[in-house]
Parts: sequence; C-alpha cells; structure tokens
Amino acid sequence: MELTDRDLISIQEVRNLIAAAVSAQKRLALMSQDEIDLICEAMAKAGEENAERLAVMASEETGFGRPADKTIKNIFGSRAVYESVRDVKTVGVIGEDKKRRVVEVAVPMGVIAGLVPSTNPTSTVFFKSIIAIKSANAIIFSPHPGAKKCIAEAARVMADAAEKAGCPAGAVASIKTLTMQATEELMRHKCVSLILATGGAAMVRAAYSSGNPAIGVGPGNSPAFIERTADIPLSVKRIIDSKTFDNGTICASEQSVVTEECIRERVIEEFKRQGGYFLNDTEKSAVSSVLMRNSGTMNPAIVGKSPQYIAKLARISVPDDVKVLLGFETEVGEGAPFSREKLCPVLAFYTERDWENACELCIRILNNEGAGHTLVIHSNNESVIREFALKKPVSRLLVNTPSALGGVGATTNLLPSLTLGCGAVGGSSSSDNIGPLNLINKRRLAYGVKELEDIRLDAPASAGNLRAAQCGDEDRLLELVLQRLLDKI
Repeated sequence: MELTDRDLISIQEVRNLIAAAVSAQKRLALMSQDEIDLICEAMAKAGEENAERLAVMASEETGFGRPADKTIKNIFGSRAVYESVRDVKTVGVIGEDKKRRVVEVAVPMGVIAGLVPSTNPTSTVFFKSIIAIKSANAIIFSPHPGAKKCIAEAARVMADAAEKAGCPAGAVASIKTLTMQATEELMRHKCVSLILATGGAAMVRAAYSSGNPAIGVGPGNSPAFIERTADIPLSVKRIIDSKTFDNGTICASEQSVVTEECIRERVIEEFKRQGGYFLNDTEKSAVSSVLMRNSGTMNPAIVGKSPQYIAKLARISVPDDVKVLLGFETEVGEGAPFSREKLCPVLAFYTERDWENACELCIRILNNEGAGHTLVIHSNNESVIREFALKKPVSRLLVNTPSALGGVGATTNLLPSLTLGCGAVGGSSSSDNIGPLNLINKRRLAYGVKELEDIRLDAPASAGNLRAAQCGDEDRLLELVLQRLLDKI
C-alpha cells in the first residue's frame, strides 16, 4: 500500500535513515584512526570549498545575518574545527597509565541525532558532521524548517566528501520530509544513542525528555563588563565586532554592557564614536515592543537583522552608519526586554557604582536568563578578573576578547565548537565546548593490584585505631600500630 500521509512518510524515512546509519556506523567502528582522519580531512576541505556558496544560500533562505560572516563561520566550522581535533586520538587505545595499570579504550556511541538551528545552519552541519565521524559515529540531521534547503545541501556536501574518502554510505544524512513526528521519531528511536541539540529552549527540553541521552545547550545572554582599568576604545571595538558579526546570531554574543560610574561617560562617548546609537526613552520603548513576542520568547523577526531593519520594524529612524542600538537599562527580568537574549545588534547598557555591584548585576542577568553560558570581562586588573571567575554562574568567562568569537574558540584557545555546553546550572549535561571526545564512551581496562588479604590487613587495624582513639586507650592504640608495623616487615 502506498503511503500518502506526510507524517507517516516522514517517520518511515527516519527509520530508513537510522537503519542505514546503524549499518554504516558498525563499519566505521572497525576503521583505523588514520582512515577516520582521512575522511575528516576530506570533509573539512569540502566545507571550506563550499563555504561561500552555502553562506549565501543560508542567508537568502533564512534572512538572517550576513553572507561574508557566514562564510567565515563555515570555514571555522569545517577547517578550524578539523585542525583543532586532527591529532586527537578517538579510536582504539586513547590513554594508558602504566603506573596505575589502567588503559582507556574509545567506544563510539553509535548513531547521533543532530538538531540544527536556523541561525547557524550550514556551519553547524559541518561542525557536527566532522566531530561525529572523528569519533566513529554516524549522524542524522533534523533541520530547522526555516533553513531546510541549505542544511540539506550542507549535509549532502559532507556525505559526498566523506564517502569519496572511504566512509560507509549512510553515515551522514539529513531528514528531507520534515515534520514534528519525524524529529520525535529520530530523538526517541531505540537505535539513536545520543542527541546533539543546538536550537531553541523548547527543542532542547524535548531532547532531554526524549528518553535518550542528550547534550543540549540553553540560551545565551552574555553580559560584557567594562572595568575601570580596561582599554576602553579597544573594549568597545571588541564588543561591536562581536555583536555585529553575522548580525549577532551566535549565542555567545554580548547582550548587555555593564560599566562603572567612574568611566561611564567615556564608555558612552566611545560607543557613539564607533557606531553605537543610544536610544531615547521613546525610541527604547518602541524597540522594546518588537524584541519579544507576547509569549515572552524572542521575536524571530529581529533575529540576525541590521539595526536599521530593527529600527524600521519599531517605526523609528536611525542613521545608516549605525552599527548597534543601545538602550539605558536598570531593570532585569521578563518586563525588561533589553535584559534578555537578543540575537541581533541590540544591547542593554547598565551602570554600577563599582565592580562588586557590577558583579552582582551580572549574576542577576545570568540567573534570569543565560545561566551556565558565557560572560566577558574587559579589564587589566587580575584580582577582579579572578573574583569574577570564582563567582559567575557561567561555563566560559572570557577576558579582553569579543564574546561571540571567544566563546566558540575563534579568538581564544577554547576548543573550536559551535555547541557550547551550559553545565548543570544551565540545564545541560556538559559545560564543555563540545567536541569529538564528548561523543565517545571510555572502556577502562584495569589490572588487579591488590589481593583480598591486602585489603583485610588494613581493615581491622583501621577499625581498631578508630575504637582505641574514641575510648582514649593509648596503650591499645600503640599496640595496634606496632603490630601493623610488624605485619609489614
């Protein structure tokens, strides 16, 4: 009987993809490290070669960001990611402690479900494909409906390059008939070993409640603190560079600026000099009305858009050379849209009396939204920097760098990644920049180093020592110590 129901067709498609992926992964698991690395290198090369074409395709399909910046992200998600893990052992014996007599063996997880967002669609496919194959796993993508064409093409590019380099067919694939039922089938299927979820909060929650293991990332809402010892012109440049990169679609990009009263006016003037536009109360109210939907979630109409587009949406006018919109803010919470995550060139601007108060404000901002993700500090005071590191509920505290690019590891020595774990505080199973080592289990080969008699020798003495000490029996304690010494001679 021919299927005509789209939901049923999509579910059957997913089951077919999973069956092919299971078969392909079994063959991948038998390959050597050199064979796996050759495949990954071919995928990275293909990603780099198609970076510009797919960037244009993604920008046109989604309406988000800028093609030039998406090209950079595609190169980062392919070439830079591959270079960072090229020499990492992910196959066979990956660690051996000869002194403790413990050997670690890499065990691939199996078939991975890759959820892909519309904000970074093609670069995420490159990144997840490479780290999945590097760890000898197969991966099936569930595209965001708003970016299905460019995601499907990115997956095809990865699959073709991989197969030409010797990868089994079916190890990299993408769902073509998109339905909610298809995504649910992929996430819940018994043959899927792990869900790698990058997307909205609802999708991440669905991944964690699927019944299968998941690595998901929550929303970012990164505050940027400019402390009094900072190089103010350079700090402002870095913030603007970060917030305007691909029009702010990277989740680690700055969402708020916090500074101290003693440098407030200098920071404001520097923002104005470098292309920042401070909204007056009327303008801020108008922009606030378009940042969030009635449900309290981010308005997709502002995502990845220019300041001029957002201003027009809010029915106000700003100069053509404006790079970011800033609104003076004192509040944090649902009723203060500027304090929330805004994946576009819009920033809240806060002022605090000193760094201690700024520290507490940053914690309030993060606890309201973005806990576990990222914070950036611009400072030359190492004591203040360390205090921030000790107290902030984030997985990444970035120092003197653009937050968006530093968080993903482009301008820092963090592992290059487009999936940034938020740790337990952010509802994530990992606080890492996710890489291939997050996609393997470790089988431990442990040699015996003691016999039962060795354990028994210690147990009575320890128990006796405790009783003697509790009773104050110094003679008995001395007797036990002497007997233990004689036993070891």
